[in-house]
This record gives sequence, C-alpha cells and structure tokens, in this order.
Amino acid sequence: MKPYCMISNAKTFAFSAENPTGARAGGSKGGDCTKLSPTVAIRAGETVTLVDTDGPGMIQSIWFTGYVGHSFVIRMYWDNCEYPSVEAPISAFFGTAYDENFVDRDGKYAVLNSAQILVAPGRGLNCYWEMPFKKHCRITMENRGEKDQSLYYIITGCHCEVPDEIGYFHASYRQEHPVQKGRSYTIIDGIQGKGQFVGVTLATGMNGNNTCWVEGEARMYIDDDKYPSIHYTGTEDYFCGSYGFGNDVQIKSYQTYSGLYSGMYAIYGDNRAFYNGQQRFLLYRFHIADPIHFETGFRMTLDNMGWTGPRYDDYTSCAYWYQTLPSAPLKPLPSDKEMIMK
Repeated sequence: MKPYCMISNAKTFAFSAENPTGARAGGSKGGDCTKLSPTVAIRAGETVTLVDTDGPGMIQSIWFTGYVGHSFVIRMYWDNCEYPSVEAPISAFFGTAYDENFVDRDGKYAVLNSAQILVAPGRGLNCYWEMPFKKHCRITMENRGEKDQSLYYIITGCHCEVPDEIGYFHASYRQEHPVQKGRSYTIIDGIQGKGQFVGVTLATGMNGNNTCWVEGEARMYIDDDKYPSIHYTGTEDYFCGSYGFGNDVQIKSYQTYSGLYSGMYAIYGDNRAFYNGQQRFLLYRFHIADPIHFETGFRMTLDNMGWTGPRYDDYTSCAYWYQTLPSAPLKPLPSDKEMIMK
C-alpha cells in the first residue's frame, strides 16, 4: 500500500508567506478573496527562515517562484546541526542553473517534468524529494545579491514517526567556468558517512566549436575505490540518452526529452549547425530506481570531452544524496558574482 491511501497519525503542516509559522489555523485572517501576505521580501544581504519546526517529521514538497535566480541560496539544517546539509543557489538546486535564460531554443519556456523536480512554465520551481528528520528542521533563504527581491513559497510536510534507519537529505553545488582542460569535472566529493547517492542536475555551456561535447565519461567511486566501480561510456549515456542526444543519427539535431528520472530538457541558443553551436544544455539524472549505495563515502566525476579530446566548457551541477549524520561540511560556495551564467 502507498502511504497516501493509508490512515495514519501524521499531522500535516505548511509554511508559506501567508502562514510563516506553519501553525494549524495560522494562515491569513483576511477571509475570502484577499491577499494579505502573498510573498516575502528578502533584502540584499539578508537571510530569512522559511521553516523552523521540531521533529520527528518529514518535508514532502517545496514550491518557489518570484525571484528564482542564483543570488538566492537555500540551506537546510537537520536535527540542530550547526552547518547545513543542503546549500545551493535555488536555480541550480531545481535544475535550471541558466536562470537568466527564460526562453529556450524553440521559443518556449523550458519544462523539467520529472518525479523529483518540476520546473513549470514561468519558472514555477517544485521539489518532491522526501526529507525526513528526527529532532528538528530549519530551512533558510539568503539573498546574496545587490538588490532586494521577493519570494513566493509554500513548503509542506508532516509531523510523524520516522524509522531509526532514515537517511538525511543532502545537496551540494559545484561549478567550473570553464572546466580545466584535461581534468575531469567533480560532481561531488568529500562525502563521509553511510548512505546512497540519488542524482544530479547539470548545466553545460559550450565554449568554442562543439566537437561532440558528450564524449566525456561518468565515473563513480564507492567508499575507498582507487578506480571507479561504476563507469559509464559517455555523458549522454549517463543521462539515459544516446548518440549525441540525437545529433549523431537521423535528424542531425539535438532533441530535448524529460522523463521521470532523467532528461536533457532544455537547450538555450538557436544555432542548429551540426556540432558547431555554442549552446547551453540542462540535464538531470535521478537514481530513484537504482540508488548508489555506499558505506563510508562517495565520489563522482564527469569528463568534459569531444571528438578532438578534452574541452574547456562551463559546467555547473547540484548533487543529491541521503546519508547518516553527522555529515562532513559541504564545500563552500563561490561568490555570487562568480556564479553568473550567460
């Protein structure tokens, strides 16, 4: 039986601008057809708390819109840990790191339509990763930009019993603009603890002639592996595609796709010349059906290669995993200006 059809003692909560404490009956007192507090203003340099609640419980869904660029950094703290288990600009966290690009190659809003993340037209950012906690949950948003911005949000979950063996949700941001030529790009490293890797979102920006940028191989190192235990044959293969996402075969053009657990869902830039367009690509792969289990640690790398050898493209990613606490501190973020992606 699925949880939604089983009667339980769980108590639903929802934090929003209209109910910032998430309390029962804590929403707007304005009555029908009123908007008293639809959004929260976050001043430049300010951090606001979106969720602060005791456990046990679970975050079940997150929705954001308004300003959804890289200057907003989301952080999540589990069970009163002093440093976050999640730290990423919200654009990359939701798989849309090219946040200054709204219209894709085909003149449409790009739609990421997966089981874990939905990016809906107009930049409605949705997340359905389950995030259990035992003692406490705190979620914050920092505005690292130079302008005041507004955020619309609702974060739902429930207070409920959680098993002792739960893993805590983690997410970490990485970028190289550009990738060091001849060296693999690090999706994630530094993980310490027991758990499972569950996915990554990736944004790539081509520099120079394309030369089949997807020749790079994905490698996963479990625990103390000297050599990878999981080794894919190419970038498009890891993201469940093939033959240059269609550019190598009949149509001779990249084709977007968005499935439950994987996709190359957006292309920015309208140059369709065979392998020569300096385009931008948005990809994701979620290991829900096939989580990668580790006992003490995990590391993943991805080559940046074309037919002519190593490349120097811009790579940006956010990795997702569950693990025991305490976890190692996440790698510090680049500065806000270093994150700008055109």
